[in-house]
Amino acid sequence: MRKIKLYLMLLTMGALSACDFLDYDGETSGKTQEEAYAYYDNLNQLTTYVYTFLPADFGSISDAMLESASDNSVYTWENNSIYYMTNGVWSPLKTVDTQWTLWTGIRSANSFLENFDPEVLNRFEYNDNFDEMIQKSEKFPYEVRFLRAFYFFELAKRYGDIPLLTRTYTQEEINTVEKTSFNEVIDFIVQECTEIAPELPVDQNDFWDETGRVTKGAVLALKSRALLYAASPLHNPEGDVSKWEAAAKAAYEVIAMNEYSLPTIANDPLYSDRGGNEVLQSPQLIFERRSTGTSNDFEARNEPMGYEGAEGGNTPTQNLVDAYEMKDGTLFSWDNPIHVANMYYDTNGAPTRDPRLYLNVLMNGATWLGETVETFDGGKNKILDNSTRTGYYLRKYMNPSVSLDPVTPNKLHHHYILFRYAEILLNYAEAMYEWQGSADATTVDCPLSARAALNQVRTSAGMPSVTASGEDFREKVRNERRVELAFEGHRFFDIRRWKIAGDDAVRNIYGVQITQSGDSYSYQRVLLENRYWDDKMYLYPFPQNEVYMNPSNLIQNPGW
Repeated sequence: MRKIKLYLMLLTMGALSACDFLDYDGETSGKTQEEAYAYYDNLNQLTTYVYTFLPADFGSISDAMLESASDNSVYTWENNSIYYMTNGVWSPLKTVDTQWTLWTGIRSANSFLENFDPEVLNRFEYNDNFDEMIQKSEKFPYEVRFLRAFYFFELAKRYGDIPLLTRTYTQEEINTVEKTSFNEVIDFIVQECTEIAPELPVDQNDFWDETGRVTKGAVLALKSRALLYAASPLHNPEGDVSKWEAAAKAAYEVIAMNEYSLPTIANDPLYSDRGGNEVLQSPQLIFERRSTGTSNDFEARNEPMGYEGAEGGNTPTQNLVDAYEMKDGTLFSWDNPIHVANMYYDTNGAPTRDPRLYLNVLMNGATWLGETVETFDGGKNKILDNSTRTGYYLRKYMNPSVSLDPVTPNKLHHHYILFRYAEILLNYAEAMYEWQGSADATTVDCPLSARAALNQVRTSAGMPSVTASGEDFREKVRNERRVELAFEGHRFFDIRRWKIAGDDAVRNIYGVQITQSGDSYSYQRVLLENRYWDDKMYLYPFPQNEVYMNPSNLIQNPGW
């Protein structure tokens, strides 16, 4: 399968007395501006350079995933800066996950859009590949506009109001830019997506067999996600149901394409252990950050302590494990002795829980690399210093075909999923329910009920259909999102947009203490952390040095 070559070009950063995120970037290093935009290969490189800013959270915070700042995970190594967030010591002077490099991506996109002129390629009209060259280059500005919109969203979901920079700026201008409201930023993103979507192919293979590029589905998926955030309580405190209506209709645009589907998880290449590129064959995959090389770093950071070369970093919590239902669809309960006795497997060794638990979590008794994982007290994966505090290790994204053997290592591609169909169905279920106030309502424009969308996800996972209604249905939707999309970068922001991050159920982080007695085990839930929360943390603080350089207009977020 051919894929985009992401050309890593040198940046020549001028020593300007200006905001870091607005500095001139020299993506045309070694070429004059005229040369850079005069040849197809150069235009392709400039476009693919903008792709290099796509996020991939395989451990973006000094090897910790952002999930470890949510109630889904704890990072084993307590000297990591992820603890600034959970302990409440992050600040404008001690920032975490700023994603400030996205401003460079935005500026590069703006520069491209201002200088791109397809007419310059007409002089190559007698080349054999002229038609292909023109058709590809005609898509470049739409791809770049999508990427710019995506980067705006990534910043807005962190900071709320941000500067909406849709052109390049001079040195004299950049320290006076003003913030644009979150809702206006979302309006811009939605308008861009509406205009871009019809101009891009539905199938990646329509890019002259070049895969990995932005498609119509990716554009509409961004529109769906952006409108879902805009409708959520954090950004819609007045509860305007028209915003939920817009979110539902946007999600249905993707559904109505009939381009994506949810196979059973046993048959979904998304969960393949055979090789790093297998995930690209999944029929629910919409858009991903392609890896540019092979690696075994993610496995080294997260495999259970006790395995050679492993660090056991991001470890699922008991909170997350408890969210996975019993396989008959009943909620797991610590007050039910049968549930506790059959925590993960029954007496015959058969799984007792939602099948997705075993795809996301390595628990006591699981098999990894041909060995049984032991996280009971004194077990081989729970006896070393800095072994798991929660009693669990990560399974999501881990590939057993990777080897950490220093003599015969095996490295594979690790592609980070940015949009997939299960999220779209969950977006739709949430928005449709909040709009209609009913799990079973449909409309002419949205003929699929919230319940039907939710149950598509559950059916693919091998779980019984949801029959709940009212507030119970809302909780089912939220829980389904948690267990289906675990460790895909959603939970941290979901608990913020729902404004539940300060709830005790989210702040109190639990693990499990497992005691072995012969061939049986006893389980006790243990409180590990009572995480700090202040409502100002619903939004990130702007880095203080940026505020110092534009104090009149780049106003610090409330409380920081």
